Amino acid sequence: MYMLVENCTSSHLHLKRSPGIRSWSLFVGIASIGLAAAYYSADSLAWKLFYMAGCFFVAAQNLEQWEEAVFDKSKGTVCLKTFNLYKKILTFSKGGNEQVVALLNEIRDVNVEEETVRYFGKGYLVVLRFITGFSHPLTQSAVLGCRSDVEAVAKLITSFLELDRLESQQDLSQSSGTEASDADEPQDKYQ
Repeated sequence: MYMLVENCTSSHLHLKRSPGIRSWSLFVGIASIGLAAAYYSADSLAWKLFYMAGCFFVAAQNLEQWEEAVFDKSKGTVCLKTFNLYKKILTFSKGGNEQVVALLNEIRDVNVEEETVRYFGKGYLVVLRFITGFSHPLTQSAVLGCRSDVEAVAKLITSFLELDRLESQQDLSQSSGTEASDADEPQDKYQ
């Protein structure tokens, strides 16, 4: 699952993402190696604590981030938040939270991009494109496979922001503008 819909109204869209089963499995596997090394070793208590702490830090480093995206039409902003357990532990709870805030009216397009993930194949993520030419991913990590899940989230955001209506209105205005300019041109008859 790419992102879950926490709340969706006409003026508020809240999307969430938590670490997946692969991430938690890796976390438990690495942490259990440290626990087993400490349990079965004949070393001193200090070394046993070192084994457990070292493996716990490596496990926490490999854990995916918690991510949120809050689109709020009443405030006119989108807030993208990330929480990283590893950074939180290393900075003694002073860091680990990152937040990006942008204006909704500056978003001009929502796309699905493909990203090559080493050893695993292709991953997909949603990218917000802004009027300024700047692009920002909705999440920091791509999801493997499941392109349809990512496209569904992109379609939900596009319909919430009414970008599909804006594109169709621009297409209509461009086509009517071309027809009007064609009518203004003199019609030469070739014989």
